[in-house]
Amino acid sequence: MTTEPTGVGTVAEDAAPSPATLRVGVVGVGARSTILAHAELPHNDAQVVAACDPRPEAEARLRDWTRIDPAGVVITDNLDAFIAVGLDAAVVTSPDDTHAEITCRLLDAGIPVYLEKPMAIELDGATRILQTAYDTGTRLYVGHNMRHMSVVRTMRDIIRRGEIGAVKAIWCRHFVGEGGDYYFKDWHADRRYSNGLLLQKAAHDIDVMNWLADSHATRVVGMGGLTVYGDITDRQDRSGKLMWEWYNVDNWPPLTQKGLNPVVDVEDLSMFSAKMASGAYVSYQQCHYTPDYWRSYTVIGTEGRIENFGDGEGGHITLWNRRSQYNPDGDARYPISGDAHGHHDADMLTMTEFLEFVRTGRPTDTSPLGAWYAAATAIQATESIRDGSTPRDLPQLAEDLVAYFLNHQVRGEHDPK
Repeated sequence: MTTEPTGVGTVAEDAAPSPATLRVGVVGVGARSTILAHAELPHNDAQVVAACDPRPEAEARLRDWTRIDPAGVVITDNLDAFIAVGLDAAVVTSPDDTHAEITCRLLDAGIPVYLEKPMAIELDGATRILQTAYDTGTRLYVGHNMRHMSVVRTMRDIIRRGEIGAVKAIWCRHFVGEGGDYYFKDWHADRRYSNGLLLQKAAHDIDVMNWLADSHATRVVGMGGLTVYGDITDRQDRSGKLMWEWYNVDNWPPLTQKGLNPVVDVEDLSMFSAKMASGAYVSYQQCHYTPDYWRSYTVIGTEGRIENFGDGEGGHITLWNRRSQYNPDGDARYPISGDAHGHHDADMLTMTEFLEFVRTGRPTDTSPLGAWYAAATAIQATESIRDGSTPRDLPQLAEDLVAYFLNHQVRGEHDPK
């Protein structure tokens, strides 16, 4: 397991770069680029030296959103100029539809990449990223930070100890209570740029379910639609703004939302069922207009089941492994510690793991293979929804790609059978 750092998630002040300090750049200074703050924690010994973003707001965003001093950062809108700065690593947090092109350019240049999930909005792009990393030997890390969340790691530990037997079913319900503000007021609402919210949001949960089961989907069928936000006619072009500039908890109930993206053609309610290579079955449900915002996982094995109640600090995981009627207390209870501030703790651990991977090549808990399977499942499920819920079989990756990432990077990952 990764050793958790003792830092508190603040940027190092007045820290002079050491000879071993990693020179890090970022492509896309948007809302998700806040993860950069963790790169400059003392234990990570890295310095942000370059940023690539076409918007004039890039410098202000770098300072205000990531808390990085832009005075020492080369800011450019040209990827070639960004590469020419001379980088030890790059963080790609640009919009999803740009991931494949940017990441492959960086990998071709020999720059290790932290790629924010999802890998790409099309299967061809996701596969191209894996192939480029394989062909060049450049290190690739995909930021599925939920593998570092306490709720997920605790559930995985319970499963690995054999407390519920062999995993046969996983159910996930995702209550995206802030979906109207997060995903329907900018490019996420337009399938040309996001594909769909099963990809944007479910990619996290698919990766988690795959990790818990040590497997991946082989066949998937989806169902869903645009059931609420399509009825809102108040639209606004928010180009150049970030989500936190319009987010407001008072935007409730959902039909009172205003200023949705000019194009809204992604589903706000979606679900899928899938069969895994291991023989286990998974199901996933996502709703973007619930009053609450959290995830619920149920994992059923041959000797018991577990379920989380809350997914952050103060929540718990309940285990049932004896026959009973309704028993809210279960047979054992495990507290969820950490993740009190959403992504914060997991982001810090994820960035730390990436920078250690860049330095040493040490195997990681995140997985480019897992990221590909997550994206492929979400993309195929979305296609199923939009094609009358027809079943979709996932394509198979080339054996040399699978072997390469299993042997060179992934810690404790099994080749799913």
